[in-house]
Amino acid sequence: MTRKKRRLYMLGLALLGLGAATALTLTAFQDNIVFFYSPSQLQTQQVGDRNFRLGGLVEQGSVRKLTDGVTTEFRVTDTAHTIGVRYRGQLPDLFREGQGVVAEGKLTGGVFVAREVLAKHDETYMPPEVSEALKQAGVYKNPAEGKTAANTNAPPAATKKE
Repeated sequence: MTRKKRRLYMLGLALLGLGAATALTLTAFQDNIVFFYSPSQLQTQQVGDRNFRLGGLVEQGSVRKLTDGVTTEFRVTDTAHTIGVRYRGQLPDLFREGQGVVAEGKLTGGVFVAREVLAKHDETYMPPEVSEALKQAGVYKNPAEGKTAANTNAPPAATKKE
């Protein structure tokens, strides 16, 4: 075997190894990718049996504790569509009706079974995915300024320096 052929075989083996390593890495990442959906997006897209994040507002009057004392059911809405959520565990302290929430879990029989629930952390914060979904639905209100989504692109008012 000539030196040129030996180098060619070595290059081919290196490329094969690199391709195999890339394929294994992408396969490992695929299990960890979690997509975000709003209730309206769930009406139009099939999510299958994968974990994903559901975000929106906790619907007023929808939160109820089941008799086991650990399971909570509530509905998440983007004001256009609503989906029921069931969560077993301790809810965050800031979880309440009318506030933004992101839940991670699976859709089972038309009910979203959450394994984790995240609530906003102060009066003005809303998860970016939730605010974007509400903006697309045309109902987002900026809590800091009280403006609707249509007004959020307006330039800020000039401030007077002293």
